[in-house]
Amino acid sequence: MTQRPAVLIMQRHLAPLSAFLEGAYDVYRFWEGPPLEAAHDIRALIVAGEFELDKALIERLPNLSLIACFTAGYDGIDVEWCRARGLPVTHAPGVNHEDVADHAIGLILAARRQIAEGDRTIRAGGWSLSTRSITTSLSGQRLGIVGLGHIGEAVAKRAEVMRMEVRWWAPRQKDAAWPRSDSLADLARASDILVVACRADESNRGLISAEVIEALGPTGLLVNVARGQLVDEDAVIAALKDGRLGGAALDVFVQEPTEAARWAGVPNTVLTPHTGGATTEAVQGMLMLLLENLSAHFADEPLKTPVAD
Repeated sequence: MTQRPAVLIMQRHLAPLSAFLEGAYDVYRFWEGPPLEAAHDIRALIVAGEFELDKALIERLPNLSLIACFTAGYDGIDVEWCRARGLPVTHAPGVNHEDVADHAIGLILAARRQIAEGDRTIRAGGWSLSTRSITTSLSGQRLGIVGLGHIGEAVAKRAEVMRMEVRWWAPRQKDAAWPRSDSLADLARASDILVVACRADESNRGLISAEVIEALGPTGLLVNVARGQLVDEDAVIAALKDGRLGGAALDVFVQEPTEAARWAGVPNTVLTPHTGGATTEAVQGMLMLLLENLSAHFADEPLKTPVAD
């Protein structure tokens, strides 16, 4: 009887994947304790891309042959380090970018139209006929997008329908239907709303710096649906408290889960717990790609969605 391949799921929130894997693989779960007895059997790691890959663990798994990333993003994985050790990396591209773009627009609406604040006002008994909130129309708002990949383009298309003026910036030029700013600082200065939608890696940690936040200014709204590490979070909090930044609508954070106390007393914020791409349909798509990549790998067939060079 042929021994089934063994796989190791690294993050606890990926536990539901076990039910879909146990029919074909021996499944180990890292949070149940390092599987020392199975170190020689494990052939694939299943990971969430936003978490840093444990290189020391990899070096203790002599027969590991695949890093299978359940998510589209893989910023926690040192891909070159893995390739140097003969470890291919797969991920789930093109599955949830439309959902993330929807969420970005939802954050903009919630912040600019004060939707969450209105909900809290009613529940607290603060609505009276003598007071009425006056909010900002999105029509004519200048929307700057940092990174014009799948997510950025999807946000831009939605923003156009909502009659916003779209610009973008990324380190590399590309053909696009919208004008590109000469620099990130220029984009921030020319924007009422700045949406962070670029891929994260070590080269752009803290990309949205204090300088960029100052350029966005006291009426500007910062929206982040990419990765928390792209933003100088301390600078954002300080600027919000001082009134040097108009608002922040964030789905991602430097530390996840972020601590509630960190945001206590920080005004003009809309915060969601990294749910931008977490729809039933997107999760199903990511699961299918994970299963296809694992199946192809263990059949010595071309991988379905390897991380591109």
